[in-house]
Order: sequence, then C-alpha cells, then structure tokens
Amino acid sequence: MHQRKGKKILIYFFLLFIVGSINNISLNNLKLKKINYININGLGENDNAILLQEIKNLNLDNIFSINKNEIVNQMNANSLVENYNIFKRYPSSIDININKTKFLARINNNGKIFLVGSNGKLIENNFSSNQLPFIFGNPNIYKFLEFKKTIDQSKISYDEIKNLYFFSSQRWDLELKNNIIIKLSKNYTKKSLNLALEFLYSDGFRDVTIIDARIKNQIILND
Repeated sequence: MHQRKGKKILIYFFLLFIVGSINNISLNNLKLKKINYININGLGENDNAILLQEIKNLNLDNIFSINKNEIVNQMNANSLVENYNIFKRYPSSIDININKTKFLARINNNGKIFLVGSNGKLIENNFSSNQLPFIFGNPNIYKFLEFKKTIDQSKISYDEIKNLYFFSSQRWDLELKNNIIIKLSKNYTKKSLNLALEFLYSDGFRDVTIIDARIKNQIILND
C-alpha cells in the first residue's frame, strides 16, 4: 500500500516537472514583436518624415510597453501640430493622424520673422506666406488669438487685413489692403469694427484713409 502511494507521488512530481518545463520553454521563446511600422499623416511629406525620424529616435520597443508620454511630448513640441490622434495597430504598428496648425500672421521676434499658428506657437518662416498680415508690436500670442477671434465674429473679413498694430496700451489698429487704417479702442472692439464697416464702403467716404473708432459709439474720419 505504501509502495503504491510512493509511486503515485513520484508520478505526480514527474508530471509537474514536465508541465513546468514546457511552460518555461514557451515563456522563454515568447518574444513580443517590436514596432516595425509608424505611419504619420497630416503635415506634408517632408515634415511627416522629420517627425517620423524624431519618433524613431525614441527607440520604441513593442506596442505593449510604449511610454505614450514620450510620443505626446514629441507631438506637443512640434510647432506645426494643432491636434492629433495616436492609434495602436496590433501587433506592431502605430498610426498618428495630425491636424496641421493654420498660419495666421507674420511677426518679428528678436529680429527674426516667424509665422503665428492657430495653435499659439511661433513657426519658422520656411513657407510661402508673404500674403499673411504682419503684426507690428509685441503682443502676447494668445492676446492676438483673442483679437483674431473678435475679428472673425465681426463683419470685417480677416482676408482684407494687410497689417495689425499692437500698442502697449493693449489696443489694436488695423491696416486694410486698400490702405485704410482702422483705429480701435481696448474695449468695445467688435462693436467698433462693425461700426467702422458702415463707413468703409460708403460712396460718400471714398477719400477716407483713417477710421478712428476708439471712442464708444463714435467714428472720426480723416482723409
């Protein structure tokens, strides 16, 4: 009886040893596939290629061990990116779809001309953008974006603007492509723009070169 129990115990140990060995071999041979394809869309061929190389330099391993913050930091550091989505495609691919920022204006920053993006970032002027309005002065970029939003909400088209002038008193002047200057107050900007528009294309004021809308509910015209 004792011999049979001893044999059973030995058989159990033998089976456990075999099963354990098989599992160890399987785990040792199991290798997660490294990321071998990264697809980037949205910036244009050249800028897609530059960003792709920057992400490859992160030395991403397999799709399960990606530190997403590394990719996010790389995307946020790119001045051309407005927003983006990152998709993991198993077993070893990543898709990154990007909405490129819109170029809104040009500005001089420390003696160098940059483009102002709708993402609030300054972009090196490597693009054909001479038709964009030029910002004179030194506004906070987000102040400009707020002003741009006010213009878009008014009846004046942003496409008509040639130059924007920012003053230390936090007010703006606009120079239109027909060389008319609109002076605006710090306050009541939208209302002042709409009021100025009433005179802008009026037949009786064709010789006007300056529309001064700095005083609330009042327009002063100069020729």
